[in-house]
Amino acid sequence: MSEIIALRRKYHQTVCQTAIYLKRGSIASIADVGSKLSRKLAAAMLERIGLPLNEGDVTGQAAGKHFEAATRTFLEEAFRLLEHLRPGEWLFSVQGDIAHFAQYQHLARLNRIIASDKELRTTLGDYVVKPDILVARTPVSDEEINRNNAVVAADSPPKLTPFRASNSPRPTSLLHASISCKLTLRSDRSQNARTEALNLIRNRKGHTPHIVVVTAEPMPTRIASLALGTGDIDCVYHFALPELMDAARDVESEAALDALEIMIDGERLRDIADLPFDLAV
Repeated sequence: MSEIIALRRKYHQTVCQTAIYLKRGSIASIADVGSKLSRKLAAAMLERIGLPLNEGDVTGQAAGKHFEAATRTFLEEAFRLLEHLRPGEWLFSVQGDIAHFAQYQHLARLNRIIASDKELRTTLGDYVVKPDILVARTPVSDEEINRNNAVVAADSPPKLTPFRASNSPRPTSLLHASISCKLTLRSDRSQNARTEALNLIRNRKGHTPHIVVVTAEPMPTRIASLALGTGDIDCVYHFALPELMDAARDVESEAALDALEIMIDGERLRDIADLPFDLAV
């Protein structure tokens, strides 16, 4: 078993044991109780995964937090396997404030101004997005830059790039990726993810971070509500995509299988194991 597959299996084990349980004794908590297809897909997918679920009830908020934590751990551990491909000092955090990063520092001051003015607050709202998982890279010292060659000299250009630590008295990490974790997808959750993505795109000063969504939603139509289309979210990543594909075959739902294949062929849907490699780009 490869290391990435071993980490993926560990990830599934954590998610199943902490975030997913059986409702009414037989319905997976990630399924829509009112949809027969959703119930069948969730059951078949979890049967393919073949791991025990949480034996008690888990509140929706707690399940979401567990899903975030498991996803963060998987990504951090998987990214370490790619250090030779994407070297650097990387930070992985949960529920961080984007105003702490170089591309969005200006939002902290803007938000303070808005918070002090009720009319502005009503008109403009809150500009500071707090994604579920943040991946950032720390600025690099001149010693590191010059490790192999005399690339830069003190007090000389480049003087403006935040990637060079000596350019600022208080070097600030650069936001590399914003990851939204949605254990399941409903229309409001899809819209929240899109709104968050658009805020990240419109309000940045500098390059746009990777903007992705991770979900365990079993219904392809609900995944499609977020995955299809371009311009805001890079891609949607499913926590068990091959198992969901097999589940669609097991329940003999050609519509579900076709929808998944359309998203995969259109490069809008991938498996969680693909995400650390895409972040290495």
